[in-house]
Amino acid sequence: MNISKELSTVPSFIRNIVKNIHPDTHTFMTHKVGDNWVAISYAQALEKIDAISAWFLSIGIQKGDRLALIIENGPDYVYYDQALQQIGAVNTSIYPTLSETEIEYILNDSGARTILVGNPFLLRKIVRVANNCPALMRVIPAFEDFEKSLGKASLNAGVIGFEEVIEEGLRLVDSYASKINGCREAILPSDLSCLIYTSGTTGTPKGVMLTHHNLCENVRVSLIQIPVIEKDEVFLSFLPLSHVFERTATYHICLAAGCQISFAQSLDLLAKNMGEVRPTVMNCVPRLLERIHDRAMKNGTADGGMKAKIFLWALKVGREYRVIKESGKAPGFILSQKQKLADKLVFSKIKERTGGRLKFMISGGGALPKNIGEFFGDLGIKILEGFGLTETSPVMTVTENDRQVYGTTGRVIPGIEIGIQNVDTKEIYTIQTHESFRPEYQSEEGEIIVRGHCVMKGYWNKPEETAAVIDEDNWLHTGDIGRFFKGNLQITDRLKNMLVNAYGKNIYPTPVENTYLKSPKIEQIFLIGDKREYITAIIVPSKETLQEEFKLDNEFFEKPDVFIADKNIIDWIGQDIKKYSNELAKFERIKNFIVKRKPFSIEDGEITPTMKAKRKVIEKKYAKQIDELYLQETEAD
Repeated sequence: MNISKELSTVPSFIRNIVKNIHPDTHTFMTHKVGDNWVAISYAQALEKIDAISAWFLSIGIQKGDRLALIIENGPDYVYYDQALQQIGAVNTSIYPTLSETEIEYILNDSGARTILVGNPFLLRKIVRVANNCPALMRVIPAFEDFEKSLGKASLNAGVIGFEEVIEEGLRLVDSYASKINGCREAILPSDLSCLIYTSGTTGTPKGVMLTHHNLCENVRVSLIQIPVIEKDEVFLSFLPLSHVFERTATYHICLAAGCQISFAQSLDLLAKNMGEVRPTVMNCVPRLLERIHDRAMKNGTADGGMKAKIFLWALKVGREYRVIKESGKAPGFILSQKQKLADKLVFSKIKERTGGRLKFMISGGGALPKNIGEFFGDLGIKILEGFGLTETSPVMTVTENDRQVYGTTGRVIPGIEIGIQNVDTKEIYTIQTHESFRPEYQSEEGEIIVRGHCVMKGYWNKPEETAAVIDEDNWLHTGDIGRFFKGNLQITDRLKNMLVNAYGKNIYPTPVENTYLKSPKIEQIFLIGDKREYITAIIVPSKETLQEEFKLDNEFFEKPDVFIADKNIIDWIGQDIKKYSNELAKFERIKNFIVKRKPFSIEDGEITPTMKAKRKVIEKKYAKQIDELYLQETEAD
């Protein structure tokens, strides 16, 4: 779908839909209320959006003011966001999983004037920090009976329910209509649309400043890259809108193209919601796809016998069929018939669990292991992979619908340049654009740098940090290591993740960790080895697989011991460590490991909301156990 360059501000998208794509009675969003999915039309949404804008203006909100949200995905997020966008205010979304200290920092750093709060648990967090945030004027709970969560707290900021905001706004909207229109028309593409705070794996979170032009142009060219997205698609949204990936790749894509957004209830209910909504497109993260793969492999082979033979035969047929089709050839008659039978016996049952209508899924937020992409391709489910950062709005590359290169993140989007730079000498090996694409091109490996319309305006109130990542030639240094392979960008690892062993060998953890994550026994893995003689790891086993193998109850996983000492479990995991080590160079292989009882978590400060390991935190937290891994080996020697 081609989107006009004239649609250069976020609020212009929804107005364009009701003018040129759908009648205003058409369904814009659906969400679950009780046992039923409730549809919301564009007209219903716009009525609330304008009412909220009127209320914002009535309390003195002006262009450029930062307005915060800490709320799960749903229609309320959209109403609030669109209302502030059309008067020129700045969306400052806060991850619901952040600590009170981090929330307080973001509210003060941004100078947020209001905050929309999604549930009682989050409101209690806000109550505890609100009086430490002098710029905060209003706290707006988006749920009933919020007074119970306030308790006896005395807040400097006023508190008003979201429903009351909308009711007051509806009474004000006629008198503010012309002012709202004037504000919307006065927004420039270069104006700030949002502040998105980085995860902070290495320090204090930084507010990434993204303009209306950043976001709108990113959406426009992404739709050029994936022209198969049509106005009647149904997207199921479950990744957080506080993160730029879901905001752009679901919310803004739907706003631009006229697609329907259905909001999942939660990650736990995602499988159920997929069957109810039957989406045609969905954005996801690699870990979700890995879990679907693991579950399918387990269900297909667990009982052995004829069922397992049919399952493995179907996968073999699917792979043969996919490889021939992707080579540009037509599968022969016999193979085509086999594929139809494989689809009927095996693939259709897996597809049905996704609702049975998926055209494709878009994977982002991390590297998708090559074998997982191939597995879904064998089933006939297309996985498009993208790459980008918060600082790049986010999309830099995305897989083309008709050109799949597994293990890569796709072709450079139109209008930007991506370079590969030598980490040590700073020589730029190559600069690639959308137009320079060659399907057989391969480059050397180095840091990925980018410049063009996707690059942020900078970090909020942090000119020195901005200058550290955007050089004088306007190249943004991503901190990611990669290369071009078959014309597509391939990510190797993060520059800051790189381990240099005691012998000077560079080891990038991500591809090594992905090799071991092929094991169904392993849920998470954290590689250690910087300045050490060899590689060790902290491994989190798959709870479900471990329970089945050793007949464990849930109490086992609640024990206070952080690490599992059971030799039988350690040896059981060690079998797969040995198996998958054969795929790696000797200096990349795990020589010793410990088994962590519970997964690394956001709550424990070990990973970021985007599921990236906080390396320094983990290494410091478990320093004693890590040192013992190397002492054990020394004593054994």
